[in-house]
Amino acid sequence: MTVYKSKIDWWLIIVIGGLFCYPIVEGIRTKEYLMSLTFFGLLSLIFLMFKSIKYKIDGQLLIIWWVKIDIMKIKKIYSTNNPLSSPALSLDRIAVTYNTFDEILISPKNRAEFIAELLKINPNIVVEV
Repeated sequence: MTVYKSKIDWWLIIVIGGLFCYPIVEGIRTKEYLMSLTFFGLLSLIFLMFKSIKYKIDGQLLIIWWVKIDIMKIKKIYSTNNPLSSPALSLDRIAVTYNTFDEILISPKNRAEFIAELLKINPNIVVEV
């Protein structure tokens, strides 16, 4: 099994850090410890979610969280900056089109290596990167 981590945009870390660190510091400053604890808990959950975004190639399956995609059914991979919600921590994404109308947006850190690994399994994938 090969595991690829998601690429993370630096601005995303700054935005989330700013949104959650300000209430934590403000809660400590004003002695509103429940608010600080709540926002710290939310920040921890987001961190855990970030750590869990991985793309696994296991045999002929591409596994993204709980979604299992048969690599032989992948038709096309292309570059996109689509901001729709997806298991990707960067806007530098690739769209993976599979089955008839299914598509998922991901952002593997080692994009070229990831695509090469998919092409080893299914050389019929159309790549537009």
